[in-house]
Amino acid sequence: MSAPTAAPVQDATDERLVRRSYLRRLLGRPELGSVVGAVAVFVFFSVVASSFLQASSLSTVLYASSTIGIMAVPVALLMIGGEFDLSTGVMVTTSALVSSMFSYQMTANVWVGVGVSLLVTLAFGFFNGFMLTRTKLPSFIITLGTFLMLTGLNLGFTKLISGTVSSKTIGDMEGFESARTLFASHLTIGDVDLQVTILWWFGLVALATWVLLRTRVGNWIFAVGGGADAARAVGVPVNKTKIGLYMAVAFCAWISGQHLLMSYDVVQSGEGVGNEFLYIIAAVIGGCLMTGGYGSAIGSAVGAFIFGMTSKGIVYAQWNPDWFKFFLGAMLLLATLLNAWVRKRAEAKK
Repeated sequence: MSAPTAAPVQDATDERLVRRSYLRRLLGRPELGSVVGAVAVFVFFSVVASSFLQASSLSTVLYASSTIGIMAVPVALLMIGGEFDLSTGVMVTTSALVSSMFSYQMTANVWVGVGVSLLVTLAFGFFNGFMLTRTKLPSFIITLGTFLMLTGLNLGFTKLISGTVSSKTIGDMEGFESARTLFASHLTIGDVDLQVTILWWFGLVALATWVLLRTRVGNWIFAVGGGADAARAVGVPVNKTKIGLYMAVAFCAWISGQHLLMSYDVVQSGEGVGNEFLYIIAAVIGGCLMTGGYGSAIGSAVGAFIFGMTSKGIVYAQWNPDWFKFFLGAMLLLATLLNAWVRKRAEAKK
């Protein structure tokens, strides 16, 4: 009898163990498109605005970026989790108003108002997440309702309590200076003043990146955004994850609100409307998909930096500031197209 023919040898290498090239890993990063865009915007304004590269100008750009970036970080995480929040802009104002009015009306230490504001703001975040998970309504509808309610509450309560559309000054109250040091101070390095919000921003980006890439919660966020039913089937606490994301948004709204209050010691009750779109735009420019399951905190920071460079670059170039929204819209479209192209290339190379 002839010897049996040997079966062809199969390649037993697990594709998960195959080392990907540096280029493939780079193309797979969500923030790649936004980094390319940021470099282009930086070079452009460096050429057209002679004062753009001055140290004082860059510190102003960073400050403008940080005021958007603090909120863009949790908004990006929420979008990765597959949800939206249209109440973020007015929630910042609500946080500031609660802190100011409670401190003034109760003649309490400013820090008492700050603490009460934290609890109230987190409660609104919990409300958004709880209503979303219980009613199963789209987050667009839930947070649009919260947006309208907070807009009315901000105006109504401020007029009812103070008789005007702005809060009373709290600059002479006990605890104000220490609160300002935490939320609205600045550091002087040489001839450059850096606002403390820049440190808050960098810290939040680092924390969010660690959570996304190094913790089980980060895996849950990506899983929930990729498909809630599939995530639930493998044991991911979908409802708790979404509620936690909304409360993270509320926490950052509290930080931004306290900065707003401590910077001016009064708050206009109509502020914040429309800012929610800036936070979403920064996250989308940074690589977050509208469908969820994809994005990064670093990308949101780059998106916020692009916003800061554009808003201040137009001023330094002495252009009509009315062009700002045109450039912002153009960047949003270009960044989205670039991010989609980069992702397709990355998937094609896998």
